[in-house]
Formats: sequence, structure tokens, C-alpha cells
Amino acid sequence: MTTKARHFLTLADFSRADLRRYLKRAVRLKASTRAGRRNTCLAGKILGLVFEKPSLRTRVTFEVGMRQLGGDSIYLSAQEVQLGVRESVGDVAHNLERWLDGIVVRTFRHEVAEELARCSSIPVINGLTDLVHPCQVLSDMLTVLEKRGRLEGIRIGYVGDGNNLANSWLLGAALMGMELTIACPKGYEPDRAILRTAKEKAKETGAKITVTHTPKKAAKNADVLYTDVWTSMGKEKEGARRRVAFKGFQVNSALVAAAGKDVLVMHCLPAHRGEEITDEVLDGPHSIVFDQAENRLHAQKVLLEALLGGQKGKRSTRGRP
Repeated sequence: MTTKARHFLTLADFSRADLRRYLKRAVRLKASTRAGRRNTCLAGKILGLVFEKPSLRTRVTFEVGMRQLGGDSIYLSAQEVQLGVRESVGDVAHNLERWLDGIVVRTFRHEVAEELARCSSIPVINGLTDLVHPCQVLSDMLTVLEKRGRLEGIRIGYVGDGNNLANSWLLGAALMGMELTIACPKGYEPDRAILRTAKEKAKETGAKITVTHTPKKAAKNADVLYTDVWTSMGKEKEGARRRVAFKGFQVNSALVAAAGKDVLVMHCLPAHRGEEITDEVLDGPHSIVFDQAENRLHAQKVLLEALLGGQKGKRSTRGRP
């Protein structure tokens, strides 16, 4: 008997109403945390962090978040688990569900996260795959909401690789009625299936989705200018070729000036300073990158509350007398 858990693998797993509710809750949680008020709704709960990629923000914010909510966490590196190598993904899931209340997985192939969730009777949260990075964009939307007071109609100019972050922005912007323009070199566009999904959803929400190969088109009239590394984890061998292909896609003072005096600059970090973004911009008055980083904690605490909070006594009973 396996109790069906609710997972968070992409932003499409939630409705627009869900996201609005979670973002409002994140604002309240952040205020209560800063005021020193304790929330122990996850007392006694244990979260497993199964990470096949290195991490600073994802690991620290999930660990701190669990402790602030009264629970605890355990970290499992690639050397310890080796999903699908040392043992099957399904067997890993069936072991972890006997001991834990939830899993955050940070891996390469998105199919691995999907299989882990399919086999698990406890919630699985996607901490990053090569396809999408939903926790990052959820916290980014919280940051934009704080700075601009709304999401609907906000113009996001994304400049750089059509990677997992761009894919998640497509889904988030489409769900929340935002205007997203992604500027990337030819051959480095976002995932085609996700782009189709986003454009279909945009018809319902009034969002506007555009992909271009001209950075200034993304910057024009943007409320937020967003970038990410040119070479994501796992693609290091492509680094030299990518630096050539992405020449001209740097977020620098000239591109910020093209966007306007009130534009906000965002980067999910870590940054390769001098490549996709200059020091002058990253450390400048338009930058809100460390507000983004802080908000990983508060947005993810809402996920933990929502997904783990109702899981008490619902672990798998397979094989138990």
C-alpha cells in the first residue's frame, strides 16, 4: 500500500492559484522569521537531500529551512547514493521512504527525478535537473513580487543560455501572466516542448512569451534583466565553444542602460564574473542577486510546509506485518 504523495518537479505541478497562495505565504513566513517567531510545524520530520551536483544555496537553504520549521535533514552525496548506478532509482526510493518524510533531489537527467517521484510514497522536490530549476524561479518570483508589488504584466528580459533556468522561467511567467523575452544565441534556445507548453498556457493567462537572438530586444523596457552562467554544470567541456557563441550576450552597463534606469538585475548564482555579467553590474545599484539568494530559504520553507506538513503517518507500508 503506497500513499500517493504530492511532488514538486516543475512549476507546472502547481496551478496559478497554488503559486499565488504559496508566494503570499512566503511573504508572511519571511516576516515572522525576521521577527524571531518560531514555527515548528515540521517537528519530528526528516528531509533527505540526495545531491549528485554540488550546491551552496540549495543545500544550505533546505537544511536551514527544515531546522527553522522544527525538523531536520540528512545529506547524501553522489558518492553515497549513485542513483541508478549502485542501485536502481526505484530501490533508492523504496529505502528512503521507510526512513524519511521527504526528499530533495539534485541531479542531471530530469527522468531520474521523475522516476524517484514515481516510485516514492513521500514527497519529492526537484532541487535542480538539467531540464528545469523550479525552486529557483519560485524564489525569484517572490523577489520580484517584493520589489514590484505584482507579477502580472511584469517584463522579464532573460539574456543567456536557454538552460534549465530559462525553461523554468517559461513555465513561471506563463502561469503568472508575465511578459518574458529570452535572448540566446542560435542553437542555445530553451527546450522546445516546454516553450510550446508555455505559449499554450500564456493564451489562458495573458502572458507574453518571446524568444529572440538579440539581447537588446530582451532588455528593452524590461522591469527585470536576468542572466545565468553560459556553461552549466555537466557542460564544462563545452566552455571554450560557449564563450565564443555567447560573446555579445553579457549583461553589462550598456545593456542595463538599454533597459532603463529602474531595471532590476537578477542572477541565480554562482556567477562567472566577467563572462555573463560584469562586476560593475553584479555589485551595482540595480543588482538584487543576494535578495534572490535569501529568498530561496523563504520560498522553499513554504514548499516544505505544504508538501511535508500533511505527511505524518503516511509512509509506505509495503512488506510490514
